[in-house]
Amino acid sequence: MDADRRNILARGRVATRLPAQDLARARRFYAERLGLEPVDERPGGLLYRCGSTEFALFESAGTAPGTFTQMGWEVDDVETIVSELRRRGVTFEEVDVPGFRTRDGIAEIDGHYPSKGARGERAAWFRDSEGNLLGIGEPVV
Repeated sequence: MDADRRNILARGRVATRLPAQDLARARRFYAERLGLEPVDERPGGLLYRCGSTEFALFESAGTAPGTFTQMGWEVDDVETIVSELRRRGVTFEEVDVPGFRTRDGIAEIDGHYPSKGARGERAAWFRDSEGNLLGIGEPVV
């Protein structure tokens, strides 16, 4: 099989889809807490853009698992972002398990992807109004 046929998805764009049991409630959360407004909408769905990426909230009868990070933002200053989001009413997760602990909502994580040129990451997590677990990470160089 030639390279073009093997890498058919490599040329595509990745877009996250997050479930929302109450799309109006989710829209308010993303606007009021995160400062994000949809760039487009359709029946049962809202499309958001952040930088050169996009994600959609879609109306769903299912529930968000909330047991793992479903979407994350890479930022330059995690402390400033966490502070501002807290001011807007966002609650950050606190984790204290062997080998992994948050302090004031932020974890220091050793190791990072070599292609990103960092030695680690500082990260924080919160849940949206629908129970989706979202993350914010700052590469540590």
